[in-house]
Amino acid sequence: MDAHTPLAREEVEADLAGTGFRHDGERLTAEFRTRDFAGSVRLLDAVAIEADAANHHPDVRLGWGRIEFDLVSHDVGAVTARDVALARVIGGIAEAQGILPA
Repeated sequence: MDAHTPLAREEVEADLAGTGFRHDGERLTAEFRTRDFAGSVRLLDAVAIEADAANHHPDVRLGWGRIEFDLVSHDVGAVTARDVALARVIGGIAEAQGILPA
């Protein structure tokens, strides 16, 4: 699977299992619930380190007790293997912090 090849929903369903992410047809999206604003920020801080290392960054909406991530390869205009890989990393970080998908 090439990092610049658009992927259909059916191609990524199994890879997204357990991550909290779903393919909505245009992007991968997930929402996580935290106990407070600081919990959302801690999750974002950990994700930011991994996103910078991968040079692939999610769109983020942050609020009290919740954080939402959208992943799409903007240069391709679609979901690619890079998005799936980062979704798996984000899901793993959330799980390690005891944060469940909404």
